[in-house]
Parts: sequence; C-alpha cells; structure tokens
Amino acid sequence: MTRLSVNINKIATLRNARGGNLPDVIRVAIDCERFGAQGITVHPRPDGRHIRYQDVVNLKPLIATEFNIEGYPSREFLDLVISVKPVQVTLVPDPPEALTSNSGWDTVTHEKFLAGVVDILKKQGIRTSIFLDPDPEMILNAIKTGTDRIELYTESYAKNYPVDHEKAIKPFYEAALVANQTGLGINAGHDLNLDNLAYFNQHIPGLLEVSIGHALICDALYFGLENTIQLYLRQLSRS
Repeated sequence: MTRLSVNINKIATLRNARGGNLPDVIRVAIDCERFGAQGITVHPRPDGRHIRYQDVVNLKPLIATEFNIEGYPSREFLDLVISVKPVQVTLVPDPPEALTSNSGWDTVTHEKFLAGVVDILKKQGIRTSIFLDPDPEMILNAIKTGTDRIELYTESYAKNYPVDHEKAIKPFYEAALVANQTGLGINAGHDLNLDNLAYFNQHIPGLLEVSIGHALICDALYFGLENTIQLYLRQLSRS
C-alpha cells in the first residue's frame, strides 16, 4: 500500500500564531504515528514561520517511522539535514519568500547543482527525492542527478480533478510510466485530499508515498486527528 506521510507544518503555524507551545508539534507528530501515519514530513523555512530548525532537531530522535524533510537546498538547510540524518530529504525549488511550493525543478537547467546536492546527501546515507512537475523530460533528466526518487507536484491534478478526472490524471500517469521505466521511485504531494486521493493512487503505477499536510489538518478540525488519518489510509487502500 502507498505510504502516508503527514506534513505537520500547519500544526507549527498554529502554534506560532500565539507563541508558547500549543499545539505541541512533538506530541502531534508522535500521535500521528500512533494513529497510523507511516511517516512525518516537515518543511523548515529560513524565516521559521512554521516548522523551525530546532523543531527538526527535537523531532528526529522521536520519529519511529520515516522522517522526511523538505526544503530548498541552501547551505543552512544542508547543514541541518546532515546533522539530523532523516530517512529522506525532498529537494524543493521554492525561494525563501514563497508562501508554499508552486513548481517543480527544471532538472535540465539545474542538473549540475542538483547532482552535487544529491551526492552530498547520499554520502550521508540519506535517500533523496526531487520535487517535479509531471514532465517526462524533467523526469528523464532527473536520472542524471543520481536521485533515488521524484515527488510529483500534484496541484494541477487537484485543480482539474473536479472538472475531468481522466484529463487531470493523464500527465501524471504518463510521468509515472517514465519514472517506472527508469527505475525512479515515485512520491507525490500538494493539494491531495479525501476527494481526489483514491483516484490518484489507483491510477499512478508504482506510487510509493504521498505527503499530505494542509488538507489533512483541515479535515482533522472536523473529524479529529485519529479519525482523519484513518480516513486517508482508507483512501490509499482502495484498489
């Protein structure tokens, strides 16, 4: 079954809005695992507006499943992940001022840069994933960087899904075929939710992991965190 990694950035955003330690990011991460999540994802940014670098350090010894750290590979970010050594680092091309991730890497233009970063991380025993649009050219060129996986950026799928399911999934299905042929592992994330997740999972061959934060935390306001995680796991188990 495709693994569910819960992104807890929005928990940290809520905490930071008032100061103090409510909600407790550490406790929420542990609870997510206890409720069935198969991984925890964080995306620390230089301004610390949600997950902070110290949160990442504090979380590492307590994560019992898979720890995935997303971010732009600045020197400061690389120093952090090398010191923490998560299971996976997902390289995202967003600049520090971006509100959220909004595009995949151009692996042609940035091939040499990404190859250097991947080499640094793999020497530390850290699995690497590169955030990509569903573009076969970018996927084929990602092979040259040495990355283990790609993460498909699914905003366009989520946006188009209510209009035309088949049209929305087509570029992602075709991208997945390319990745499968080249031996790249496939992750996915961004705007996946209870409405569109099962269809995506059913139509993407070789999908290993989804990272979901915003929608899942919003759903938890209505359904409760434990029940919400079970609802998402149920979507991933549908064949």
